[in-house]
Amino acid sequence: MSITTNVVASASTQAPNIVFILADDLGWADLSVYGQADFTTPHLDALAGEGVRFTQAYANSAVCSATRFALITGRYQYRLRGGLEEPLVRKAHVHGLPPEHPTLPSLLRDAGYDTALIGKWHLGSLPTFGPLKSGYDRFFGNYGGAIDYFTHKPGVGDAVARDLYEGEVPVERVGYYTQLLADEAARWIGERSAAKPFFLSLHFTAPHWPWVGPEDEEISLGLKDLFHYDGGNLATYARMVRSLDKAVGQVLDALKAQGLADNTIVVFTSDNGGERFSKTWPFTGQKTELLEGGIRVPTLLRWPARIAPQVSEQVTATMDWLPTLLAAAGVTPDADYPPDGENILPVLLGEAPAHPRTLFWRYKSQRQRAVREGRFKYLRINDNEFLFDVEADTLERANLRDKHPEVFDRLRTAWEQWNAQFLPITDEVITHGLSPDIQADRYVPDLSQRGM
Repeated sequence: MSITTNVVASASTQAPNIVFILADDLGWADLSVYGQADFTTPHLDALAGEGVRFTQAYANSAVCSATRFALITGRYQYRLRGGLEEPLVRKAHVHGLPPEHPTLPSLLRDAGYDTALIGKWHLGSLPTFGPLKSGYDRFFGNYGGAIDYFTHKPGVGDAVARDLYEGEVPVERVGYYTQLLADEAARWIGERSAAKPFFLSLHFTAPHWPWVGPEDEEISLGLKDLFHYDGGNLATYARMVRSLDKAVGQVLDALKAQGLADNTIVVFTSDNGGERFSKTWPFTGQKTELLEGGIRVPTLLRWPARIAPQVSEQVTATMDWLPTLLAAAGVTPDADYPPDGENILPVLLGEAPAHPRTLFWRYKSQRQRAVREGRFKYLRINDNEFLFDVEADTLERANLRDKHPEVFDRLRTAWEQWNAQFLPITDEVITHGLSPDIQADRYVPDLSQRGM
């Protein structure tokens, strides 16, 4: 029996384990394998060398909770009211993920998988919403969007309660949050055997603000605001990313120690592009922006039993992981909630060629909208419209709208038709964006002073 060059072994009769590792606000070039030269990320670099390194992987949104709706449902987040929020904060008790909605963990659980979420949930708060209501058997982590790495609070001060839970019960732990999550994940993997497949979502908050490294507890205790606009630098950010890399290495070692590495799919990616200290070269833009730096994310996959090491040019998005991982597990999506994402497993196995995709985005702040079709990208920011060739012009500098008016018009019309399917963005939808008072390089120019 012949097999394609991308397949290293015949299909196992045993369903694969799945470990899905999600970083928070990690920039495109924050890993040395993607271009970071100021520090190294050896464990993630090794993961890339042993598996698939994607060069055209996108987040479903330029902000965290919206992407997480797409990840867990396999659908555009705009189908759910909570997915409109940018991000889900003050109305998390109202607009979370409905417990009755099929999810990646619930579909795998119903197929016989043990399921666990260790880390960040950010899809709605108790008592109405939560991981245990949406397919996870076990949960340890934070319900909201961000917590301090040492106090584990979503704010500052004695009056602020910790956002750290075991299931639905508040708990206290001592230590740097990235390391706590790694310890918990390694412990949970250590309790597994080859007898029953498992799905572990390991969702770090690193390297999201506040800008605190693993040796910076004193800084943490002195914070006045978790947004930490007066803190951070490249050295601190490097320590945060390196601690994330070390944590991933610990989890990979746990898989190896249990003899589970060969038939375990490991995915590593980010929920959106990087923030103020991240490296996004050769792209521009960052979190909250639909420029490539805000939505193009580092993405790795390893499955030694089935997929040989490779670099994949396949365009993909967060919502593709549900149909792809379900296909790997031999599980069918719920027919009443068909995925908007695509199963890319045949491409990774070498059974189908890489192919162009058409993907869409919208973002309330600055009235942004975008379409990626093949090599072209339509982008609108407020009233300014662009057409870029993002394969040749990664910086998105050369506006081709007048050179290719037919492409520009087609993509603009396609966005309008696509947008009409989804819930509208209303005045009450919360959005977060960059502004000149918090980031100097996002100043608003005085056009009256523009030179002739």
